Amino acid sequence: MIEVAVMGFGTVGSGVVDVVEKHADSIEKRANVRIGIKYILDLRDFPGSPYEKKFIKSFDTIINDPEIKIVVEVMGGIHPAFEYTKRCLSSGRSVVTSNKELVASKGAELLRLAKDNNTNFLFEASVGGGIPIIRPISQCLAANDVVEIAGILNGTTNFILTKMISEKKPFAETLALAQKLGYAERNPDADIKGYDACRKICILASLAYGRHVYPEQVHTEGIEHITLKDVEYASAWGGVIKLIGQVRKLENGKLQIIVCPMFLPCESQLANIDDVFNGILVRGDSAGDVVFYGRGAGKYPTASAVVADVIDCAKHLKTRKYLFWSDGDKDYVEDYKQNEVAMYIRAETDDDALAFKNIANCFGSVERLSRKDAEKGEIAFVTKPMKEKDIDDKIKALAGLGIKTVNEIRISDL
Repeated sequence: MIEVAVMGFGTVGSGVVDVVEKHADSIEKRANVRIGIKYILDLRDFPGSPYEKKFIKSFDTIINDPEIKIVVEVMGGIHPAFEYTKRCLSSGRSVVTSNKELVASKGAELLRLAKDNNTNFLFEASVGGGIPIIRPISQCLAANDVVEIAGILNGTTNFILTKMISEKKPFAETLALAQKLGYAERNPDADIKGYDACRKICILASLAYGRHVYPEQVHTEGIEHITLKDVEYASAWGGVIKLIGQVRKLENGKLQIIVCPMFLPCESQLANIDDVFNGILVRGDSAGDVVFYGRGAGKYPTASAVVADVIDCAKHLKTRKYLFWSDGDKDYVEDYKQNEVAMYIRAETDDDALAFKNIANCFGSVERLSRKDAEKGEIAFVTKPMKEKDIDDKIKALAGLGIKTVNEIRISDL
C-alpha cells in the first residue's frame, strides 16, 4: 500500500479523491500496488462527506507521517503551496500538482529540489487539464527539436470568443454567460486578461527548451478589448479571432514568446477549436505538426491527469523520471517589439480616401477590410509583416495625420 495525502479539497482535489477511491482496483492493476488516500488537508469542514475521517487541518500531520510517500498539491496559488511542496520534496516525498501558477513561477527551483532528493515533481494537469501534453513533449516527442508551440490554452476565453463569433453577442454579455455557466470566475481577470494562458505557455516553453521562462517575461494581452466589429473584420479577412499562446526559438538562442488575441485563417488547425475546448499545436522538426485537443479544465478531466501522475510516482518511488529544466535569465526572451508580424488595425478618420493615401505612404500596400453597417469614419486594414516597433512608429505617424487607431490585433501564421 502506498499512502497519499491530498492538499486541497476544492473542485480538482475532490475529483482526485473520488477517482482514487472509486477506481482503486483498476489503479492498483496499472500501478502494480494499492494506492490509498490517507489524509485530505483543508481548513474547511465537510460534515457528511464520505471522506470525513480523512480530513486534517495541519500540514505537520502530513510531513510527520513516514507512511506518506506521495503528496497531491491542488490548493492553488503560490503560498502556502510553494512552502508545503518544498518541504515535501526535501523530505523525499514525490509531489503531484495541477497548480499552473506554482509551476510557472517556481518550476525550476522545485524540479531542482526533486532532483537533489531523488524524488519526483510531476504536473501533467497544470497545462491542459485532461489533455496529455507534458508527457508527450518530454517523452513521445523527445527525438524532435521543437520548432514551435502554439495553442488555445484557456477554455473560458475560447468560449467567449466562440459565442461572439457564432451568435454575435458582445463581450460583456458573453462573459456574463460564461460566469453563469461556471466557466468564468466572479473575478475573471486570470482568464480574460491572458494570465492563465501565460502561465501555461511558460510551462510548455520551459519544458520544450530546457530553461525556465517566467510569466513576467512574456508580453500578455487579453480579450477584453475585442469587439463585434473586430470579429466581423476577421471574418471579412477570412478567419476568426482566438487567444493564442505561442513560443518559438530564434537562431540567436532567445525565445520569441507571446500571449495575445490573433487573427487565425479558417484553414488553420486551431481555427475550428470552439467553446471550452483547448488545442495545442507542437511543431517538431521530425514529426511535423502534432495537435492535442480536448477539455482543458473541469473536475474529472483534470483529476484524471493528476491521478495518472500519482500512478507514475508510485511506479518510480525509488527512481526519478527525467523531467527537468534549468533556471532562465532576464535576457532569455526576445523583446516582443522585435517580433516580425502582420497587424490588423481598426481606426477612425474624417476622410477615408485621404486616410488610405496616407496609410499607403506610411505602410506601403495594405489589405483594406470592410464590414456591413460600418460607422462613418471607421476604417480597417491589414499590414504586411514587419517589426512591431516599426508598426508602432507608423501608427504614431498616422495619428499626426488625423487617423486614430482604435484597436490592433496580430495576424497569425499558424
